[in-house]
Amino acid sequence: MSHLLLVRHGQASFLEKDYDKLSQKGEAQSHLLGEYWASHKLTFDHIYSGPRVRQQDTARIVGDAYRKAGLPWPGVEVNPAFDEFRAEAVIEQALPSLLENDHLVRNLHRDFEKAEGQEARFKTFQRIFEVVIGRWAAGELPVAGIEPWSAFCDRVQDGFATLCANGNRGQRVVIFSSGGPTGVAMQRALNLSTEATLKTAWMMANSAYSQFLFSGSRFTLTSYNSYPHITNRDFLTYR
Repeated sequence: MSHLLLVRHGQASFLEKDYDKLSQKGEAQSHLLGEYWASHKLTFDHIYSGPRVRQQDTARIVGDAYRKAGLPWPGVEVNPAFDEFRAEAVIEQALPSLLENDHLVRNLHRDFEKAEGQEARFKTFQRIFEVVIGRWAAGELPVAGIEPWSAFCDRVQDGFATLCANGNRGQRVVIFSSGGPTGVAMQRALNLSTEATLKTAWMMANSAYSQFLFSGSRFTLTSYNSYPHITNRDFLTYR
């Protein structure tokens, strides 16, 4: 059997013009993860990252901690199979019409606009996010030119299938990705519904990791949403 550690990237730059970059807190979370793994001398045979800047930078910062500790850190292979679904594009396209025609979304958006402070804005936005993305994933909210939820899941599952086909060597692999692919990994391991897959993805903390055993057709969960490197609650974030 081989071991997979699947990492959600550090906190990205929420509500900024360019979301796809780590915030200062996201960089710190990534550094803490690297230091924690290095202190436990956890080494890897293969390292993969999704193509997003926030995913690759999380891998880079963890690798920096390894090099500082004098531990091996294989080259990171960027694999588009582990890219996130395009949530921001779905929200951007769908929200204007929903604000006109959907009472629930309009009220949630009003709460978001009235929210004061970063934490309140995070929480109120998350309510909008869950409603809109949930409807889109269920096929109730088609948007043009964006990879559908079903195609996203197929893409990520194909990536895991390829990994499993080569997983009979007792290797340890890490993938730096996002909440969506982690949800799909949980779907693969536990046969989750779309709704449960999304709920699983939304519960992932930034820089947290889940662990799986894999070989051939076997893909088994051993731990979910672990963040032992986060000892200060100020660094525990979900968005």
